[in-house]
Amino acid sequence: MTHHQPRTVDFFAREALAAPQVTPDQARRIAAESFGIAGRAEPLGSQQDANFLLRQDDGTPTAVLKIANPAFSATETDAQDTAADLIAAAHPDLRLATVLRTPDGAPQTATVHTDGGPATARLLRYLDGGTLSGPRHLSPRTVAAMGRVAGRVSTALRTFRHPGLDRVLQWDLRYADRVVGLLLEHIPEAARRSAVLAATAEAWTAVEKVGDHLPRQAVHLDLTDDNLVRSPDSRVLLPDGIIDFGDLTASWAVCELAVTLSSVLHHDGMEPHHVLPAVRAFHHVRPLSAEEAAALWPLTVLRAAILVVSGRHQAAVDADNAYVDGNLDQEWRIFEQATAVPSAVMTGLIQETLGLAERQAPAPPPVELLVAEPVLADVAVLDLSTEADTMDHGAWLEENTPDRLAAALLAQGTAAVATRYAEPRLGAARALSPGSPATIATGIDLWLLRPTALQAPCDGELLHTAPGHAVLTCRPYVLHLTFTDAVQPGPSAGTPIRAGDELASLPAGAHVHVCLRQPAAPAVPALVRPEYAAGWLALTADPSALIGTSATGARPQPDLLARRDATFATVQEHYYDNPPRIERGWRHHLLSTDGRSYLDMVNNVTPLGHAHPRVEQAVARQLRRLNTNSRFHYAAVVEFTERLAALLPDPLDTVFLVNSGSEAVDLAIRLATGATGHPDVLALREAYHGWTYASDAVSTSIADNPNALATRPSWVHTLDSPNSYRGRHRGEKASAYAPEAVQVIDDLAAAGRPPGAFISEPYYGNAGGVALPDGYLDQVYEAVRRHGGLAVADEIQVGYGRLGTWFWGFEQQRVVPDIVCVAKAMGNGHPLGAVITSRAIAAAYRDQGYFFSSTGGSPVSSVAGLTVLDTLRDEDLQGNAVRNGARLQSGLRALAHRHHIIGAVHGSGLYLGVELVRDRATLEPATEETAEICDRMLELGVVVQPTGDHLNILKIKPPLCIDSTAVDFFTGTLDRALTELGHHDGSDHAH
Repeated sequence: MTHHQPRTVDFFAREALAAPQVTPDQARRIAAESFGIAGRAEPLGSQQDANFLLRQDDGTPTAVLKIANPAFSATETDAQDTAADLIAAAHPDLRLATVLRTPDGAPQTATVHTDGGPATARLLRYLDGGTLSGPRHLSPRTVAAMGRVAGRVSTALRTFRHPGLDRVLQWDLRYADRVVGLLLEHIPEAARRSAVLAATAEAWTAVEKVGDHLPRQAVHLDLTDDNLVRSPDSRVLLPDGIIDFGDLTASWAVCELAVTLSSVLHHDGMEPHHVLPAVRAFHHVRPLSAEEAAALWPLTVLRAAILVVSGRHQAAVDADNAYVDGNLDQEWRIFEQATAVPSAVMTGLIQETLGLAERQAPAPPPVELLVAEPVLADVAVLDLSTEADTMDHGAWLEENTPDRLAAALLAQGTAAVATRYAEPRLGAARALSPGSPATIATGIDLWLLRPTALQAPCDGELLHTAPGHAVLTCRPYVLHLTFTDAVQPGPSAGTPIRAGDELASLPAGAHVHVCLRQPAAPAVPALVRPEYAAGWLALTADPSALIGTSATGARPQPDLLARRDATFATVQEHYYDNPPRIERGWRHHLLSTDGRSYLDMVNNVTPLGHAHPRVEQAVARQLRRLNTNSRFHYAAVVEFTERLAALLPDPLDTVFLVNSGSEAVDLAIRLATGATGHPDVLALREAYHGWTYASDAVSTSIADNPNALATRPSWVHTLDSPNSYRGRHRGEKASAYAPEAVQVIDDLAAAGRPPGAFISEPYYGNAGGVALPDGYLDQVYEAVRRHGGLAVADEIQVGYGRLGTWFWGFEQQRVVPDIVCVAKAMGNGHPLGAVITSRAIAAAYRDQGYFFSSTGGSPVSSVAGLTVLDTLRDEDLQGNAVRNGARLQSGLRALAHRHHIIGAVHGSGLYLGVELVRDRATLEPATEETAEICDRMLELGVVVQPTGDHLNILKIKPPLCIDSTAVDFFTGTLDRALTELGHHDGSDHAH
């Protein structure tokens, strides 16, 4: 690659480009005298120009006054203004800081005098909304939007030509090697200086290989978080505006994206893999070539290096520039993150993401096996994946899981045990970790029962030896062998070797790690994090053939979600846009197939915890014996219904068993309307009860069905949601809900339509765990019964000890319903539901025919239900809901003092809701923010989801076995997420 001489500014001819020294008062006078604008001028940060926001006396923004560096000619500023107008015309939905024009179309520009000489001043359009600057974490949606904007700018400028583009800027990555070489001395720390020099040399070498094949065009070259303006209408960071064309030039087109990527890296919690949404989005708009994909990350590293040296240099020549000084730490963090992962790994990851990865060469077939054939004739392949039976019962939490499992197989007489290449190892997972662990194997491990000799699998050269280590060529790869330090390889380094030559003699029980990697690859860890696995694996090959086992092939493509959408009705939605694949659970942990552990804060279906051994054993035992329908005579259904009825007060003594909560509610409505002869039903608004015809009819939550209130059948009537936090009556005034409800009931009866049933959750679960006003159910139940109706309590979510102080939600209201619906917690994941009522009400059902549920109350379901009740009692899980529920609620209330977005913490025990609002006075729901928080919490290892009509409440209903360590991890992680996303410095107390 050759460097040419420009006709305009040349950084190397000037070296120092200090920003013009213009005070706010001087800027105010320039605006008044040159453009006729009165008001005040507020300085805006800039490295090489002087920028001011002009405001009217009442504070209304008027325009931006931009005074270009005197080194920049009018030709260059004209190019910038023309390019901005071009992009604005090409993409009308993007907002551009275009030059303001007079009525006759002339740009509002003027030549002004500065301490550095004459400079061009212009008035630019002000874009409201604020930039993406600052430490705030950027969500994948935001990052993708940044890449999309960069791609659209690139396409708009593809054919743009202008003499003002012919510049040599220090920011142009075509000159990165020269810029770093020139300015490196300004980094005072020797270690940092060496790191920048080494990273620059490596990245420049990579770019040189493809530089002549990189397309060139006009580029903005500064589409960073500082210059992308968020949409004023967006509650999360979504850019739709572009400012500052001061670095506009002609360069490699891919530099546009590299600059954007670098600006992502300094934000809180961001690391290299977080840029991939921007890469995908850019590529979708403006496809990258194979050469551009290969150059992208090295260019990102070069951008980071330039930022560091330029920032230090500018601080030296422009000592009073607060903007420059304030960015020094940020620029170093960008460099640290850009170099945190080897460039070759990031390049492989980018190529894999874009479908541009080259096909990996398979390992060559060995002439001789690594270990003598009689040993390898009996190799057991050890499955360490999430789905392996060896990981049952929490075995993945034990120390040294692979060694322990291999030793057990060797003890059984197996000659050798081997692992799989590229397999995620669950034993490497860490519970309650905010970061993903290294779980993906880049090689294989081999355990040998007897004393064994390692031998060269092919002809080659021994490159390196040391105690416990040997490196030899195995073309086209290099073979790395690691074993016990007590063994010194026989041949010395530099020795030519033949296939079958002995490399080392190992003792019985030896463990060998085998890795094949490309000759120029960086050192490859034995395990790598899933986010970077594609990049690391591109540098390695499967060595299984060297020990005579079958290659595992490429890692399976993540197409399971597409297969699900193709056959599983999409109305049955899934959590998250890009959900992890969960194939195992243990207690309050969920485990993905990548070996990532997540804290489960939503699973009230499994109150005992996932994969409880007691339930597993009881259900398996019963399945071995009998499973049929409840018309047969067997003990389990009797014992279970007796136990269930004993948990309820008189006269609730008769049990129906079904398979789900929806069925339970449906049956309860039929029981009530049949027993009373009144077909009308009364329900609360903002409630969810199920999906069957009747249970859906009384479900009024607009989050589950936006048309819920408008599509109710005529026999359903609704009462105002008695929400004491955001309803019509709040706080102490919530006592007004009950009399109003009584009046509605009396009015229905007066109109000849007395409700046969009133159904509600006795503790407002769907609204986020909001307690009903004191005495509410007592008054409503009395009114319903006075007119011949029955009271139905939906305990599906809040019952079974989850509230801690009360086993049933209706106990909190000091009432006894006529019918109780239960499900979810009853089977710890086994489909089981129940309706409990009085014998008289149950008997009235015969007037409608008979009742039968094929698997409701089956032997297996009954045994599952009994075991859950036994375990709830024996492990004191209701007591745990009291203790750790109080700890959790206290921690959440403490967060509300620091984070203004937390409006209230609702609930009791381990049924809690954190209501998020934009304003604690207006209670405007923070719906988009809640979704963003849930996504960030998933990244940090927590599964939590929104609920409520506005989907602005974090529903917190973990397995009841959750311990104090997990509780503290959750509150700490939520604190981190809220801080990273900018929701901090609360001043008013939450409810």
